[in-house]
Amino acid sequence: MQREQEQRHVYYDHDLGIEAYNLSGIVQKFPNHFHDYYVIGFVEGGKRHLWCKGQEYDLTEGDLILFNPRDNHYCAPINGDILDYRAVNINSDIMLRAVKEITGKEFTPHFTKNVIYQSDITQSLGDLYNAILINAPKLKKEEAFFFLLRQVLQECVMPFDEVELSEPNQQIKALCTYMEAHFSENITLDDLLSMTSFGKSYLLRSFTKQVGVSPYRYLQTVRIDRAKKFLEQGIAPIDVASMSGFTDQSHFSNFFKDFIGLTPKQYQRIFTDAPSPVAPAEEWRNDN
Repeated sequence: MQREQEQRHVYYDHDLGIEAYNLSGIVQKFPNHFHDYYVIGFVEGGKRHLWCKGQEYDLTEGDLILFNPRDNHYCAPINGDILDYRAVNINSDIMLRAVKEITGKEFTPHFTKNVIYQSDITQSLGDLYNAILINAPKLKKEEAFFFLLRQVLQECVMPFDEVELSEPNQQIKALCTYMEAHFSENITLDDLLSMTSFGKSYLLRSFTKQVGVSPYRYLQTVRIDRAKKFLEQGIAPIDVASMSGFTDQSHFSNFFKDFIGLTPKQYQRIFTDAPSPVAPAEEWRNDN
């Protein structure tokens, strides 16, 4: 059977301030990483094995996926199955304002589950995605957005300060803060060691266990996040590569597509119009 043509469509909705993703025909593995925003997504077709915060899940059509900011995760196909996936990415400030509008209270929400099998919330998510896709009137998009979040808040959320979460110790936190401040520099393991009382092996084990990703993966994830912000400002990808700490544009483009599923140019173009779909991947082979 001929494999479905790979498609990667992304839209930025200026009215709502959120991104909407639709990936179809995808066999790509996604590496262990995290985001600084909330993700609400669902599997439209295919099967995936997901690793998230030390837990494993087998996903199939109709399963809802929820990621808090900084939830580390990665996934791979099951038996070579292609993935059809829709999601919305919601920055924390947008989420906090929406939560206050819905609940009348100021609090930071925390998804209590990363996967809900066969959830009816996927219908609401699909409605929001379709409203963004056709650039529906603002009122219709806002209704779909708030209806989705109301369902999620009722079924899947606790206030962040009521959730018992294990946090990294102070030395590991200091390393994270350092990498976030010096992401564009050539950080070495010796640089990190100088800030702790650890040996190399212990530092790597301890960091990975407490944060969920290795120091190198943490640094690359921070760099990709900063690169996205530079691209959104219209800075040329070749300049973004060096500004973000990558050795060259090719290295940057490969990492960006591994993490985001798009090339830097594809990602940047979604901010030029509202909405502005990314063209099918096979038409963008030369975009770096």
